[in-house]
Amino acid sequence: METLRIRKITSILENDASFHSVTNHEIRSDRGVFIQDYPELVEKVAQLSFHNPEHVLLFRGQKQDYPNFQGSTSIKSTIFRPAHGKRPPDSFELARRYQILSNAEQILSDNFSQSHFLGRQRIVRHRLLRWAILQHYGVCGTPLLDVTHSLRVAASFATNDASDSEPVVYVLAVPSLSGSVTASSEQGIQIIRLSSICPPDARRPYFQEGYLLAEYPDLATITEKQNYRPHEIDFGLRLLAKFRLSRSGFWSKDYTVIPREALYPNERDPLVEFTEQIVARLIR
Repeated sequence: METLRIRKITSILENDASFHSVTNHEIRSDRGVFIQDYPELVEKVAQLSFHNPEHVLLFRGQKQDYPNFQGSTSIKSTIFRPAHGKRPPDSFELARRYQILSNAEQILSDNFSQSHFLGRQRIVRHRLLRWAILQHYGVCGTPLLDVTHSLRVAASFATNDASDSEPVVYVLAVPSLSGSVTASSEQGIQIIRLSSICPPDARRPYFQEGYLLAEYPDLATITEKQNYRPHEIDFGLRLLAKFRLSRSGFWSKDYTVIPREALYPNERDPLVEFTEQIVARLIR
C-alpha cells in the first residue's frame, strides 16, 4: 500500500492553529486534534475535504487510539492485528487465522449457493465479496478494514459506550470511487462498497453506510502476506487526520448520536442469523 507521506497532504495537528502541509508520519505520531462537539468535527472535515480535493474521505470511529510499539497510530485489518501487546502476530498465529478464514469462506460459499438471497452467485464466485461479508458481520478475521462514508456513523461508533476511554475518529484518504469495487494498482488499495455487493435484505451495511478497505492485490494467503513487512499492511498509511472526541457535550438535541441498536438492526437483518450459523460451525 502506498503511504500518503510521499504525496502532498494538508491537515491539522493537536497544537496547530490552522491547516498546513504535513506528513503522514506526523499525523500518526500526533495525539490528534481535540473536538468539543459534532458541528466542530463537521467543520474540520469540511476543511480537510477542501484542502485535499484529489482524495475521497472515509471515516472510522474507535473507542480509543491504538499506537504501535513506535508510538504511531496503527490501523490494521483484523487478521493482522496483534494478539497480545503491540507486536504483529507470528507466522504460526497467522497460519491459524488464515485457516479459519478459509474454512469460513467455504461454509459461506456453500450456504449462499443454497440460499434465496439476491446476488448469491456473485458471492460464490468472488473471494473479496465473501471476505466483505465475513468481516462486516464479525465472523472471523480477514484482510479487510471496516470504514464508513458517514461522519455521523463513525462518530457514533466512537462515542457509544466510551465512558472510560478517549474516543477517536480517523479520516482516511482513498482514490476516487467507481462501481462496487474500486481497485488502484498505483496506490495498492481496494475499496468495497457494501451496499453494492450485499443482498438488499441485509440491513447493517445500509444503516452503517459501510465500506471496506483492502490491499491490492489481495493478500489471499499467508505466503502472499510474507512478501510484505508488517508496516506495509497498515491502513495508518492512509491516515489524513485524527480527531479526539469529547466524552461530554459532544452530542446535542440538534445533533444526536445514532444508538447502537440502530447501527446493528439485527432483528431486521437476515444475514445476522445466516452468519451466526457459520460461526457455530467454525467453533465445533
